[in-house]
Amino acid sequence: MTPLFPSEENNTPIQPTLPNAEVVYHPHFISEKKADTYFETLLNETDWQQDDITVFGKKYKQPRLTALYGESGKSYSYSGITMTPLPLTPVLTKIKNKVEEISSENFNVVLLNLYRDGKDSNGWHSDDEKELDKNPVIASVSFGAERMFHLKHKHDKASKYKVNLKNGSLLVMKGQTQHFWKHQIPKTKKNVSPRINLTFRKIVSH
Repeated sequence: MTPLFPSEENNTPIQPTLPNAEVVYHPHFISEKKADTYFETLLNETDWQQDDITVFGKKYKQPRLTALYGESGKSYSYSGITMTPLPLTPVLTKIKNKVEEISSENFNVVLLNLYRDGKDSNGWHSDDEKELDKNPVIASVSFGAERMFHLKHKHDKASKYKVNLKNGSLLVMKGQTQHFWKHQIPKTKKNVSPRINLTFRKIVSH
């Protein structure tokens, strides 16, 4: 599997050439010191929950904790789960403003994921729910332990890529990415510390 981003030595955004996708990675979006502070705040102040998820008709506990914050009325449904957003907190608002400034996009909800250890994961999927409308922009901010992020093309089996998401990094997926690609955070046998992931999205009313 070829690394998606070969160089992460400076603050320059990295945009690889991928078929049917637009992906931009900012490895140093937030300084490590500030990212550590955000991590502790989010870990302790977020209203975390663990839902039952439905996959191929079977229910089991999600292998991670989640929370949804954002504008009132912008509920989000996936894998048999419907989440109603809580009001944005000051720290989430601050991060959201910075994400919108860098990405030149607007978001109205943020889905938070807490990966407690290497056993917690997120299986292969695309963020293509109807609430996100066509060609959604997904902006993912990572805090805490580094975890591998895998992508694979839905039709071209040879197109598989990965990146080690750093503490304080930002990954933006846009264009047709969700139509043609799937992504995951796989389990790992390594002894890893907790990681918090913020995925900013725009829920569209139909």
